[in-house]
Amino acid sequence: MSKIIFIAHDGSRREVPGTDGETLMEAAIGNRVPGIDADCGGSCACATCHVTILEPWLSKLTPMGKDERAMLEAVSDPEPTSRLACQLRFSAALDGIEVRTPASQH
Repeated sequence: MSKIIFIAHDGSRREVPGTDGETLMEAAIGNRVPGIDADCGGSCACATCHVTILEPWLSKLTPMGKDERAMLEAVSDPEPTSRLACQLRFSAALDGIEVRTPASQH
């Protein structure tokens, strides 16, 4: 089974199934992952699904669009590897991806 690993600010890990074509946000919400609120429902209109991507996975992601970049400018703790989980679609290439949720979202 494909998986996505969410790592909370305290280091606790939560492994959830990843379904091809679903966003990381949808996987998190469907599995009640703490730290992913998704207030806008995935329309890239808030930043409550902010995650940071661990380095080995960055090259496997689709490039960031201007709307996502604009939303990330509003987060309180952006990192160079910050992304919005609603903008990241899961695929077999991302099986085992590890993402961190920021302390500000817990």
